Amino acid sequence: MEPPSYRGYRYPAEVIGHCVWLYHRFALSLRDVEELMLERGVEVTYETIRQWSITFGSDYARRLRRRRPNPGEDKWHLDEAFIKIQGEHKYLWRAVDQNGMVLDTLVQHKRDKAAASRFFNHKGLNNRAENSHQPTRERERAMKGFRSVGTAQRFLGALSYISPHFRQRRHLLTASDYRQEMKTRFAEWNTVTGVSATG
Repeated sequence: MEPPSYRGYRYPAEVIGHCVWLYHRFALSLRDVEELMLERGVEVTYETIRQWSITFGSDYARRLRRRRPNPGEDKWHLDEAFIKIQGEHKYLWRAVDQNGMVLDTLVQHKRDKAAASRFFNHKGLNNRAENSHQPTRERERAMKGFRSVGTAQRFLGALSYISPHFRQRRHLLTASDYRQEMKTRFAEWNTVTGVSATG
């Protein structure tokens, strides 16, 4: 797979990838990411970081999704949560596997479980689940809610692949095994963002 194209962007792939990683991995606001980058000597506006997250976040998530093993015959389940978008409750459906990994997300105006099931089954999933709303809730609070269904769908779609990529089951690993696993994950991230190809 070709690395992402950063042609026409003033900042190198390392800076763009790092900002998108910070924003999707931790419950930080865009202004928090701007401040962290300034502390590192990189002057970039929160609006630029927002644009990078829109432009590259879903692309990085798609690339991470393609690198995952195919779910095949494993079981998944449909997980339902409520999110607020401009003060109104919307329905967030997630297909979640037995390990708690989010396979896909769908945001609806009205509750329609049958339509959500058809959506996920059409995507080749066949029935898995787990309740892990915490990262979604943390982000919803940090962002002070979502502004539209499209924004929520786009952001949560990227979040569901980028954040778990770096959330290892730390308590099950020794410190050295954890560090080694994280090195592997960061190397994969660098491949996905194209940093290893440009660096």
